[in-house]
Amino acid sequence: MHLILLTHERELAKKTNTGALLCDPLPGVVVSRIEWARKNPNADLLNLIDQRRVGLLYPSAEVAAHTSVLPSALATHGIDTLILIDSTWQEARKIYNRSAYLHELPRISLPLGLQSQFNLRRNQREGGLCTAECAALLMSEAGFRSAAQVVEQRFSKFLSEFGA
Repeated sequence: MHLILLTHERELAKKTNTGALLCDPLPGVVVSRIEWARKNPNADLLNLIDQRRVGLLYPSAEVAAHTSVLPSALATHGIDTLILIDSTWQEARKIYNRSAYLHELPRISLPLGLQSQFNLRRNQREGGLCTAECAALLMSEAGFRSAAQVVEQRFSKFLSEFGA
């Protein structure tokens, strides 16, 4: 499995960015981090998307007509790479809306109604998970349970270090 963190530039400097927890090696999962650029999208990302084996993890309430749920969606669409938008919920929506190359990707969603443990930022979307929580759940549902456990352990340590 290959995960691409499409990261807003502001997130790269934030100590509370949970996407950073995915950047160290994980069993069976390759994680790449690409900084999102509105005017000049990453050429390697566009080439990968052109190969048609890429999906986008995006909330199901916002993509109802195009939504698939793991793990059958990965097999149905032949997906081996997933893009996760790594930013605040408000920024993620803007990134999606301003990135036409994301609009036609098969969209994968996670179950609704999950409660986030991440409470280090204001104005978070209710029921919205942070990047690390999304990735751990995604890995677990896709059968990469060892990687999911590593991410969960890193996230737990991260929260305790911030006193959350």
